[in-house]
Amino acid sequence: MFSRALRIRPPLKSLSLFLLGPRQTGKSTLLRTAFPSAQVFDLLKPELFRDLNKSPSLLKELVLSPSGNPIIIDEVQRLPELLDVVHSMIEADKRIRFVLTGSSARKLRRSGQNLLGGRADQLSLHPICSHELAISKKKKVDIETLIQLGGLPSVLTAEDPQTILKAYIGIYLQEEIKAEGYARSLSDFSRFLDVAAMTNSEQLDFSGVARDVQLSPRTVAAYYQILQDTLIGYLLEPFRGTRTRKAVLTPKFYYFDVGVCNFLSGREKLSKGTSEYEKALEHFIFTELIAYRDYSNSSFKLFYWRSTSQFEVDFIIKLKSKKLIGIEVKGTDRVDSSDLRGLKAFEDDFKLDKKIIVSNEKLQRTIQDEFLVLNAQSFCQKLWKNELI
Repeated sequence: MFSRALRIRPPLKSLSLFLLGPRQTGKSTLLRTAFPSAQVFDLLKPELFRDLNKSPSLLKELVLSPSGNPIIIDEVQRLPELLDVVHSMIEADKRIRFVLTGSSARKLRRSGQNLLGGRADQLSLHPICSHELAISKKKKVDIETLIQLGGLPSVLTAEDPQTILKAYIGIYLQEEIKAEGYARSLSDFSRFLDVAAMTNSEQLDFSGVARDVQLSPRTVAAYYQILQDTLIGYLLEPFRGTRTRKAVLTPKFYYFDVGVCNFLSGREKLSKGTSEYEKALEHFIFTELIAYRDYSNSSFKLFYWRSTSQFEVDFIIKLKSKKLIGIEVKGTDRVDSSDLRGLKAFEDDFKLDKKIIVSNEKLQRTIQDEFLVLNAQSFCQKLWKNELI
């Protein structure tokens, strides 16, 4: 079992919680570990789902009296009507705390159900990140493993990770997409998943993807929205406002997990020095940044920047103080002056408080007294020690 960085207990002192995260990221395991005596309602159990679907108010009769533990409802998106009952119970007894887990926000948002009227906080659980490897002291798993296989706990502990990744995609298609009726054609959506993986970390191009999967751009746009709603993908918005070099305005797309993306795109074994490895490394740094942001309760905003003249910075972090940090990811063993061009071009309009380049170099160094070169291991260590942000 992996130790997790997400702190569950502190927010429950004042509010109930929505705990959202993709399938198999460990939400139930985390809660069982934190609250071994808590009452759990698992909506994946057919009999319980059937009973509560017939009569959501039955929940009031099934809940035991408050015991200092929260009441856990797993996969609450399967029955959004329960939220009205939960809300009324919280209003009636201020001692009650609920933790409501979900692997999709789509039905919750579209059902028109209330999200507990400000009575609940929302936390996100991500796949295993580098910091959780460090605190778990799993010697057989390292950062290179995360870049190759991603961070799903079941994959990291499997004898045959590729089989588990294949099964993960199948379960997602059957239980999330088909069962909930999110896409008319499962085969169309499956083809789309593969093409979306091939274009991961690139600017969204609905028309280009539509040609590859032989669907309309409108359908492809809807499919990307499904990936976001089911917590399988993220959009990274472009940084706007540069005047010297006009910025592109199209967001990028990233899957939630590097291993899932590698599997879908057929990249079973990545070799350092290749363009495929550089894309995976960039993807890994993205997942680390969003995990750090959510687990550290940091309020920074994350962007990328690209000019119409093709200068680019992979990640721009905008702090609450308005300071900016630029991060460029390179798959090279030796950073040279050409790798600094994007960061320098961005500074024609905006001063960067820090300029960081993540590469495969073994040793930390500083170029021209301002560009900090780190490998992935050093970057992650400094990130989680709060030395970068």
